[in-house]
Amino acid sequence: MKKLKQACANVKPLDAGIRRLVQKRLDSLTKPPGSLGQLEELAIRIAEIQGTESPHVRNKLVVVMAADHGVCEEGVSAYPSAVTAQMVKNFCEGGAAINVLARHASARVLVVDMGVAEKISGNGHLNYRIANGTSNFLKGAAMTEEQALQSVETGMGIADEAAQSGTDLIAGGDMGIGNTTSSSVITSLITKTPAADVVGRGTGIGNEVLEKKIRVVHEAVRLHSGWRDGMDLLCRVGGFEIGGLAGLMIGVAGQQIPIILDGFIATAAALITAEICPQTKAYMIAAHCSAEPGHELALRHLGLEPLLRWNMRLGEGTGAALVFPLMEAACRILAEMATFESAQIAGKLQ
Repeated sequence: MKKLKQACANVKPLDAGIRRLVQKRLDSLTKPPGSLGQLEELAIRIAEIQGTESPHVRNKLVVVMAADHGVCEEGVSAYPSAVTAQMVKNFCEGGAAINVLARHASARVLVVDMGVAEKISGNGHLNYRIANGTSNFLKGAAMTEEQALQSVETGMGIADEAAQSGTDLIAGGDMGIGNTTSSSVITSLITKTPAADVVGRGTGIGNEVLEKKIRVVHEAVRLHSGWRDGMDLLCRVGGFEIGGLAGLMIGVAGQQIPIILDGFIATAAALITAEICPQTKAYMIAAHCSAEPGHELALRHLGLEPLLRWNMRLGEGTGAALVFPLMEAACRILAEMATFESAQIAGKLQ
């Protein structure tokens, strides 16, 4: 726990002076003030987080955390738990959506086994497995306190290694059959929203399974309503990949690297992160808002406006990878666009 407390202490407040300097630079460029809309705000946000007037996005990374969930035994998913391991293999072989979109964005993909039930053969992933999936949180805690701390500290370590290798943009992705159920419980408890308003169709479940999933989330919220703090909530109803993502976010913020939030699971992890280390919220940028109803609620609770609204609900880090080029464009506007003075163009009359 000492290591986690130190990591939270490393997350510093943003420098308001950077915002003023970058805004002044943007207003001096050869365009009407504010005419690039959200692209300008994005440039300012990246500059604030990186603590520089000259933000840059060169080395991009998507960390896909994978783990299984004991709650799947309640029949809340359209797919069997075996799909988690099968999809991890697909990630490692470069055939998943995140691989395609990361290649498009010139980003690397790092696959991490945090607790997949079936052993994953071959290379191409990091083995940090904690157990063969979590326990069913309708029958007790999803994990022990030691396992929860291990998952968070694993994510922190990955963040540190990525920063040391020169990575300046990191997004967390996820894979884990049943993880929308865990994320729904987390979101319901933190935002104080009824289960029926949070639960979505996840992997594409029909009406009968959806009703069952709502009942499971409602019961889990009742059972775990006495949660004390972020780590306790993670221990009660989280997943190993959710804990890993939370640790990744804390570590990334401490390195002054933007936290790019992907979909519902990553944003549920961000809710946990903000409970553990509230100052991380200043480092979060929401890539998109998915079709999962709980995602909108979680983003609103965090005070974040998503860059895209495309009704995606795949996870893996796909939505985050899509906005990498937007973030690079925002930085290049600041670095490469001429000013009225340098281009010898007359400015506004009034």
